[in-house]
Amino acid sequence: MDAQRSFLDRLFDSGLLIDTGVEGLYGRSGQFEDVIQAFERLIDRTGGDDGAEAIRFPPGMNRAFFEKSGYMKSFPQLAGTVHSFCGCELDHVNLIKCMDEGKDWTLEQKATDIVLTPAACYPLYPTVARRGPLPQGGGLYDLQSYCFRHEPSVDPARQQLFRMREYVRMGTEADVMAFRQLWIDRGTEMMKKVGLPVEIDVANDPFFGRAGKMLVNNQRDQNLKFELLIPITSVEKPTACMSFNYHQDQFGVKWGLSLDDGSVAHTACVGFGLERIALALFHHHGLDVEIWPENIRKELWGG
Repeated sequence: MDAQRSFLDRLFDSGLLIDTGVEGLYGRSGQFEDVIQAFERLIDRTGGDDGAEAIRFPPGMNRAFFEKSGYMKSFPQLAGTVHSFCGCELDHVNLIKCMDEGKDWTLEQKATDIVLTPAACYPLYPTVARRGPLPQGGGLYDLQSYCFRHEPSVDPARQQLFRMREYVRMGTEADVMAFRQLWIDRGTEMMKKVGLPVEIDVANDPFFGRAGKMLVNNQRDQNLKFELLIPITSVEKPTACMSFNYHQDQFGVKWGLSLDDGSVAHTACVGFGLERIALALFHHHGLDVEIWPENIRKELWGG
């Protein structure tokens, strides 16, 4: 905790992050954004020739799709819903009265048809499913979105609103497993190019409750999720900066994703935590990019 608080304070003092008064909700300086943009260009150079279809969804998604996804069964503690005032003039008077008196004015807010996107790929599956069967060879998609997870923390690498860059592969089991291994290798090489120490390890998602413990065990036993770990605020507990996930045919069955031969599609994704990668770069190379090693600067900005 002390190391997390110390690093966060240094980021605030340098102006790279801007304190909003809410843990995990930060403004970013132009320099911070420039590092993220430079790393995204490295992602493009690495995967750009693969021919992925680029799609950019907003940070909110259709609530009906969210409900069908089953996210609330597994991760209710992380979800963020969008509520709004839907009342009449009298209700508005009562709302203002509650606010003036310091009472809870949110009680009469109603859920809208939008929820905050929990992962960049969640809106993709129903979108692709509506198109009909995948073309021969399956599909490959390039996504980037702000995502929300309710995890307030002083750890600057655990933000509540953050950006996730993803590649998603849909195809046969062999297709998507080869894709995942390709990106494990690529991700490791990318981080070495920018001077970051990495470790690849089997991982699990933070499933909720006692029932979630069984899902954790299943996920780990079947090697469905791997993470690329980089020390940021702890060497003993490095931070997951990339994840490599094999969903089997779970999303194919749920959303009706089918291959050109009519069989159910398997899916896999690779995710980059963009803020975490930027933080790893600042932690390992210093808060002033002007004094970063020349080879790192050249890899990110050229020249």
